[in-house]
Amino acid sequence: METQRIAHIVLDEATAPRRSPQVEHERRVAIYDLLEDNRFSPQSGEQGPFHLQLSIVEGRLVFNVQDAAAIDLFRFGLALKSFRKIVRDYFLVCETYFQAIKTKTPSQIEAIDMGRRGLHNEGAEVLRERLAAHVDIDHQTARRLFTLLCVLHVKG
Repeated sequence: METQRIAHIVLDEATAPRRSPQVEHERRVAIYDLLEDNRFSPQSGEQGPFHLQLSIVEGRLVFNVQDAAAIDLFRFGLALKSFRKIVRDYFLVCETYFQAIKTKTPSQIEAIDMGRRGLHNEGAEVLRERLAAHVDIDHQTARRLFTLLCVLHVKG
C-alpha cells in the first residue's frame, strides 16, 4: 500500500457556516474521492499515511499534518489572498451553473460546466504550486483539496 498519502481528513467545522445541500454534497464527494486516491508526500521526508486537519485561521489555509496515530508532525499555512480571485470567480460560475440546470439547454449547461471545470483546474494548479514547498501532490489531490478550500470559504 502506498504510504505517502492522506488516510484521514478533517475540516475545521468550528467556524463553518451552515452549508447548502449542494455544498455538503461536494464536501462529501471530495473527501471520499480524496481518501480513495491521493498522493501527499512531505518535502521533509516524513512517512505516512497521514491524517490531515484543514482549517482557515486568520486569513490562512492551515494544514495540520499528523501521523497515523494522530500525533502532530508539522503544520503550515498558506495565505488565502492568492486564492481570493479564483475562489470568487469559481463561486460565481458555480452559482451560474446551478441556476442554468433549471432553465438552460443542455449545450448551454455544458458550456458553463466547461468553464467551471477550467476554473477548478486553475485553482487546483495554484494550490499545487503553493503547496510545493511543503508537500508534493498530484493533480487529482490538488483538485480535491481545492474543493475543500472552497467549502471552507462558503459563507452559507
